[in-house]
Amino acid sequence: MNTLRNIVTLMRPHQYVKNATILLPLFFSMEFLDIKLLVKSLMAVVAFSLSSSAIYILNDYFDIESDRLHPEKKNRPLAAGTVSLRIGFLLMLFLIVCGCGLMILISPEASIILGIYIILNIAYNVKLKHMAIVDMVVISTGFLLRLFVGSTVGSIPLSKWIVLMTFLLALFLAIGKRRSDVIIFEETGTKMRNVIGGYNLRFLDGAMMIMASVIIVAYILYTTSQEVIQRIHNDYIYLTTIWVILGLLRYLQIAFVDNNSGDPTQVALKDTFLHITILLWIGSFVWLLYL
Repeated sequence: MNTLRNIVTLMRPHQYVKNATILLPLFFSMEFLDIKLLVKSLMAVVAFSLSSSAIYILNDYFDIESDRLHPEKKNRPLAAGTVSLRIGFLLMLFLIVCGCGLMILISPEASIILGIYIILNIAYNVKLKHMAIVDMVVISTGFLLRLFVGSTVGSIPLSKWIVLMTFLLALFLAIGKRRSDVIIFEETGTKMRNVIGGYNLRFLDGAMMIMASVIIVAYILYTTSQEVIQRIHNDYIYLTTIWVILGLLRYLQIAFVDNNSGDPTQVALKDTFLHITILLWIGSFVWLLYL
């Protein structure tokens, strides 16, 4: 039982929430109630989740030594030794075959995008994660690729706004993650990643504030765009800006006051204020788009 639990932990299922990005094109195109497209998109989420779990195992393999020095990551199965490298490698191969195989069945075109995601992450582990700023851009690009998978599977054209907002928000969260690594370095003197030498708190704090400001301005432009208003036949979409601002302020509070922005997914899953804000944002769009 413990072995199975450790294997599941190694797959990081809590990170699957990121793959909900695949559903965004369907949701904002007002086709979410199309059962056929919804099932197809959900299958793509499963395929991407299996593949992303394989990538997380690959990440853990490359980071095994640095993870053992991290106050939290030292408990990851490969770093802690609760799952052997052999089992981890075999599981990674199994997941990548299942994920890619399923995506090919769903959409050969989407499987190409998934392949790009896998290649990009291999390059990230080998080289790109050691390059300051580039490492955060790669993480953000992963969210864009999820978005393009959803667009391809549902044959839904992507709005320039959803592409822009997804990248900006992903980059904002990636900066917060690096900020946490820098704090650990300043407190312990241990570099969790070699790339930390290219960052400091002053730079990352400034970058987070800039990105938060850009996100708010871009979102306001999106909600007041005549193109968007005409497409959804509703001119009250600008009201959803309230939830975006509150969510960003809460995340900045968590980062700057609590110094706890290490894993954005864990933060989002555990923080009640963010839960309420996200649900209100989603609920607002459900009301505006579907009711």
